[in-house]
Amino acid sequence: MLFSSTVFVFVFLPVVLAGYYCFFHSQKARNSFLLLASLLFYAWGEPVYVLLMMGCIAINYGFGLAMDTSVGRVKKRFLVLAVMLDLGILFVFKYLDFTLETVGFVLHRSLPKSNLLLPIGISFFTFQAMSYVIDVYRGTTPPQKSLLDLGLYISFFPQLIAGPIVRYNTIAEQIRSRETTPVQFEYGVRRFIFGFSKKILLANTLAASAEKAFSLAQSGDLSCAMAWIGALAYTFQIYFDFSGYSDMAIGLGALFGFRFEENFRYPYLSHSVSEFWNRWHISLGKWFRDYVYFPMGGSRVGRRKLLRNLFAVWLLTGIWHGAAWQYIVWGLGYGTIISFEKLSGIPKKLKDPVLIRAYALCTFLVVMGGWVIFGAADLSAGLAQLKAMLGIGTVSFVDGTARFYIRENAFFFAAAALFSTPFPAKAARKLGFIEDADRVRSALRALWAMLLFLVSVSYLAMGAHNPFIYFTF
Repeated sequence: MLFSSTVFVFVFLPVVLAGYYCFFHSQKARNSFLLLASLLFYAWGEPVYVLLMMGCIAINYGFGLAMDTSVGRVKKRFLVLAVMLDLGILFVFKYLDFTLETVGFVLHRSLPKSNLLLPIGISFFTFQAMSYVIDVYRGTTPPQKSLLDLGLYISFFPQLIAGPIVRYNTIAEQIRSRETTPVQFEYGVRRFIFGFSKKILLANTLAASAEKAFSLAQSGDLSCAMAWIGALAYTFQIYFDFSGYSDMAIGLGALFGFRFEENFRYPYLSHSVSEFWNRWHISLGKWFRDYVYFPMGGSRVGRRKLLRNLFAVWLLTGIWHGAAWQYIVWGLGYGTIISFEKLSGIPKKLKDPVLIRAYALCTFLVVMGGWVIFGAADLSAGLAQLKAMLGIGTVSFVDGTARFYIRENAFFFAAAALFSTPFPAKAARKLGFIEDADRVRSALRALWAMLLFLVSVSYLAMGAHNPFIYFTF
């Protein structure tokens, strides 16, 4: 079930909210209801794989309790077993066929594949489960005695299938005890509508330009201008698609009394590639930092080990995003660039404002080029589009297709560029339309949110709908 679907917006969510607030009053009863709703939400599209998730919950619950009553090597063995089982689940369903294909290529023979369907959001809920058992082992969080509460943490539907990756110790207290104030509920509604509109009005609209460019790159009929239009469209599409989902997840969490951390902070305004990854998918970056990079020594090591640590993290980041060579190349490419920035000290050494802005522009172009590799059908198609952007092997510089897509979507490109910055939020806050409790401004906030929602729903009704990009991870 998608957040940007009529079934979710007009049936599932209203029913869950009504049940939560009207029929259940104790925290335990509400948690039980949310767990049941979350499992139903997942089973809607994955009726068999909901059993897989329930198994994941049971495994990590059991090992958490086992580590609580053990010490030393025994405790460590329990941790290793728990992590191996979590990674094993992820490997079998996400990477087994890719591994068999790669081994078969090396051996020059065809190996049979499992052809298992990829469970939606498996990378997200397995990473949350692993963070829980690792934190229990480290002693930074107590083991959860209630299977119900741990199950709610791993399966909670707002952030279940596309993040943000929530750490157990950040919401453990909220699971045990929480309240929803009218102000928080209003914020949750507005935050959900804002994310909903980002997805429907911007991400889905710009997806047509991106998909057309990717298609033409595969057939070899891509012009230079269309290659750039497609790259820019996908750059905005993936941002508004994923940040829109995160906004909706944060808003939905607020409706039930939960406070999730932000997952994006205007990443396209970054002055370096390193800064970009501190602003983009923040929860994933923190996960790899705390559970991979720091345990390996982080940056407080010699140059060789620093390079090892960086490339290990970025290889894993690439693999996490998908079982294909394009993601490995994409991850290692970022590892190379960030290693250069770490070792050279750039852009911190840049003092001239012109050079700082020039490096920021280069950062955006690098990120855009990376998204081409990331979003293409395969590595060869991505490289073909990058070549076309450089004018290599193109049918022309500008063609009728490019003119059509820029003419049809000029407004949406401009809106995407504007809402990729904090300017609209700052202007609204300065005018008192975000936090001011004045009745007039509150009414205007509600009216604006309602209009935005109605326009988004009308686009949804006309068929402007496609799955979230990050559902495949």
